[in-house]
Amino acid sequence: MTSGPPGYDRAMRVPSSTYRLQVNARFTLHDAAAALGYLHDLGADWVYLSPLLKAEPGSDHGYDVVDHAIIDPDRGGADGLAAVSAEAKRLGMGVLVDIVPNHMGIATPRENAWWWDVLLHGPSSDRADAFDIDWDAGGGRVRIPVLGDDGTAAVEVDTGEGVARYHDHVFPLADGTDDLEKQHYELVDWRRADNDLNYRRFFAVNTLAGVRVEDRPVFDASHVEIRRWFDDGLVDGLRVDHPDGLRDPAAYLDDLRGLTGGAYVLVEKILEPGEDLVATWATAGTTGYDVLGAIDRVLTAPAGQQPLTALETRLRGAALDWHELIHDTKRAVADGILGSEVRRVAREAGAGDDPSVLDALAELTACFPVYRSYLPDGRAYLGAAFSDARRRRPELVPTYDVLEPVLTDPAQPAALRFQQTSGAVMAKGVEDCAFYRTSRLTSLTEVGGDPGEWSLSVEEFHAAMAARQRERPDAMTTTSTHDTKRGEDVRARIAVLAEVPQLWTDALETLLSLAPVPDPSFGNLLWQAILGAWPASRERLHAYAEKAMREAGDRTSWTAPKPAYENAVHAAVDAAFRSPAVKAVLDDLLEHVVAPGWSNGISAKLVALTMPGVPDVYQGSELWEQSLVDPDNRRRVDYAVRREVLARVLAGDRPVLTSRLDDRGDAKLLVTQAALTLRRNLPHRFTTYRPVHARGEAAAHALAFDRGGVLTVATRLPVGLAARGWGQTVLPLPDGTWADLLTGREYAGEAPLHELLADYPVGLLIREGA
Repeated sequence: MTSGPPGYDRAMRVPSSTYRLQVNARFTLHDAAAALGYLHDLGADWVYLSPLLKAEPGSDHGYDVVDHAIIDPDRGGADGLAAVSAEAKRLGMGVLVDIVPNHMGIATPRENAWWWDVLLHGPSSDRADAFDIDWDAGGGRVRIPVLGDDGTAAVEVDTGEGVARYHDHVFPLADGTDDLEKQHYELVDWRRADNDLNYRRFFAVNTLAGVRVEDRPVFDASHVEIRRWFDDGLVDGLRVDHPDGLRDPAAYLDDLRGLTGGAYVLVEKILEPGEDLVATWATAGTTGYDVLGAIDRVLTAPAGQQPLTALETRLRGAALDWHELIHDTKRAVADGILGSEVRRVAREAGAGDDPSVLDALAELTACFPVYRSYLPDGRAYLGAAFSDARRRRPELVPTYDVLEPVLTDPAQPAALRFQQTSGAVMAKGVEDCAFYRTSRLTSLTEVGGDPGEWSLSVEEFHAAMAARQRERPDAMTTTSTHDTKRGEDVRARIAVLAEVPQLWTDALETLLSLAPVPDPSFGNLLWQAILGAWPASRERLHAYAEKAMREAGDRTSWTAPKPAYENAVHAAVDAAFRSPAVKAVLDDLLEHVVAPGWSNGISAKLVALTMPGVPDVYQGSELWEQSLVDPDNRRRVDYAVRREVLARVLAGDRPVLTSRLDDRGDAKLLVTQAALTLRRNLPHRFTTYRPVHARGEAAAHALAFDRGGVLTVATRLPVGLAARGWGQTVLPLPDGTWADLLTGREYAGEAPLHELLADYPVGLLIREGA
């Protein structure tokens, strides 16, 4: 049954599902309001909106807020949100909004009145306390890393307008001053950002400055518009971006609960395997990356692990030790792009720039097994990091003996600062680096996942879902987001390779010989992406290749690109379009993986929509979702096509799932509409979780569970199933007569799976009369 954690109010209004929309200048709040009728007919309960507050000019994503007091006019402004809210109320829907408390955009200082005032007045600014700046480290000035090789000689001081200009950058001049040395900021070479900055950033993004929401006046000022949303009844819930950047996430969530009156709140918290969300936090749960990994892995063939691992080993020239890899990538981040943050921890620990302390802190972040602790919660993770660091670096043991009492004491500023830093090191070292250096099966290298964890058995999946029903029944379930490295149906197709490892090995060898790249292991990653996203435009695949190889950072990088290496990789992408021999290999692969990939995709979708949790449908993913990493996954969605398909489904059409590459995914929309509508209309049938086990020779190919009168059955490992068939395998049914909403067939006692799953790889059964 449903209970929930101690810090969670079960009496609040909770959505049965959400549908995420990316709101920007091309798709405004007014467009969102116009789309609500379609979302409601699809079965979505709440609309889920990307950040709305005024952001940097031209921002497509909205995570670079420059003004907390207004909704971005480019996104539709206050009138736009009012229109969304009014239409949602008319339809009986709720509104969930993504908010960004951790940082503000400072790329265009004039657009951010708070930052402009800090640059103008320095520590005496009324907004100086809003930003996380170490004024002492900068000699009373904040360092801005914007200068190139032309340095300050290229800065124009305009006393008439009272500004300093450096190319497109404009900064204020303090009253009565006419030179840079008298400013409350110091313009420095961009390369000094790694070690010499004195303001906290979002990760290593110099144009996103950390905000001190732990200070109650700053919280109030930065949430003035969000408070209005709840005071005026415009919004029903919130999604909190990057809580790990906050000084005290628990206190922040308590403050937010007071502001919203106890509304539904989710946190974008990435949990490592085996890690639990802090039970006392005032939140319904995470945004779902943890369960995304579970869904993918229960659909991944265990038999593919050994051969695909052997392939990666051969391509790399040595076996990959994932945990050693991420230790080293995290260490490189701590020594490199996040060196400024590590140095600040050292200063707050009273060590200044002591090399042994800096070394010890960087090593400690590299050894940290999860994103961060929340002292006293997570103290064991900190202890494990100290143990591992001492083992690796015995010469630093005396330094760790001094640091450990400090970093384990939540009353110490350095301890709190270290917690904010370790998560950033993890994100940049693992998600944005190591994920691009491993390639054995890239469907497993997804946010919140550990590529070292290959698959889940059906029994392990059921145990995890039973626990989720008990502990976090209202947390979000997701399969695609604006941050996933690969869209859900890209991963679904790539996962097929675990069932055909020899086919992939042979094909990859041919591809690498026809279109050689300097790093064949990266070639493995690249060709998996091409296969998973195909058909994709050349422009999209070139953009992906550039981001992937630069994020990997071992052969080229964003700050020091290597043209020869990059040209070879781009030539391989071009070969997919220009070379008949390469195209023939791709075509043969697609012949083998498209149909089972579609099967995996629909299975994953129905499981996600009906398992414990609040399912989110990322914009457009009711049809095939074959996006790659951002910004590819934020492309505009064609809702005219989706309305057309939905109209036919609502008129009784049952689309055919084909094995063709050009299949649009109409059957996936049918499944999505049926499941979302059922969850919204009959929420009482989704309050329990009970495994249902198939019986017969192909039982291992079925995943089934009963939510309390609604039964999901999904196909897994479809290549192996196609080779053997369902035979006499049946699904024993709980008492009563059960109707499959996708086909209309009825069953009692048991359902022969060759019949139940004859049209679609999934079944959605409801017990009649319950």
